[in-house]
Amino acid sequence: MVEEHRELIQVEELAALLGSGAHTVLLDVRWALGDPHGREHYAAGHLPGAVFVNMETELSARPGPDTGRHPLPTAEDFAATVRAWGINDDSEIVLYDDSGALAAARGWWLLRHAGFRGVRVLDGGLGAWKAAGHPLETGNNIPVPGTAAASWDQMPVIDIEEAAAFPARGILLDSRAAERYRGEVEPIDPRAGHIPGAHNRPTTANLTADGHLLAPEDLTAALAELGVESGAPEVAAYCGSGVTAAHQILALETIGVHAALFPGSWSQWSSDPARPAGTGEQP
Repeated sequence: MVEEHRELIQVEELAALLGSGAHTVLLDVRWALGDPHGREHYAAGHLPGAVFVNMETELSARPGPDTGRHPLPTAEDFAATVRAWGINDDSEIVLYDDSGALAAARGWWLLRHAGFRGVRVLDGGLGAWKAAGHPLETGNNIPVPGTAAASWDQMPVIDIEEAAAFPARGILLDSRAAERYRGEVEPIDPRAGHIPGAHNRPTTANLTADGHLLAPEDLTAALAELGVESGAPEVAAYCGSGVTAAHQILALETIGVHAALFPGSWSQWSSDPARPAGTGEQP
């Protein structure tokens, strides 16, 4: 596996990598909440050689009130999935989507959790690739199975009890839209509100208008307002179901802050009527 740790890759870097002869696996994580047609979008146009990744069946286990809407897959299931994507131990892995990496980051996080280091997210995603004039292909790619030996538990994770106690020792970031954090609306989960003591940092605030991640200096300045900075207290992130919180962690990694994920997130928390729900602005 590649030892150098870089989270993002730019379009021209990727084009050069694909032309270099290195064994590169492209993963297309075309998913958005409420849109079940990811595979159809992929088949209509994707980066040459890219493999479609299914959020519901490959990046998540079966949902339930005790685990949330997108629980983590088991180590065994994910190891089999990684090999089915055609990944070997020496593969360069690049993930992308068409939604600012809000979906691709979940795949990035799981691959890092499984011990892969040569894994990056295409900054700007599908839109940046097309804007640079690079070609797309249609149809479906079926890769030759890989031989990668995945591990597990390589990224920090907190459970629901740790999430409840986390604000007492660190900074818990709620990655959802501000109106959901404040408890004004809740279109998906059983109750509105947020985990008491959590701070709101919508993942969309980490993106430019064209879907690129903010420059490190801009991210650093914005997150410092919440007390998040290198060497600060521990940081953890959650969202609705543990998907876009991975994007928060990706953004934090680019500025040297290593945060934990609460996989069950609000979907698990709000399913337990005994768990309190905060409302209103930042604590």
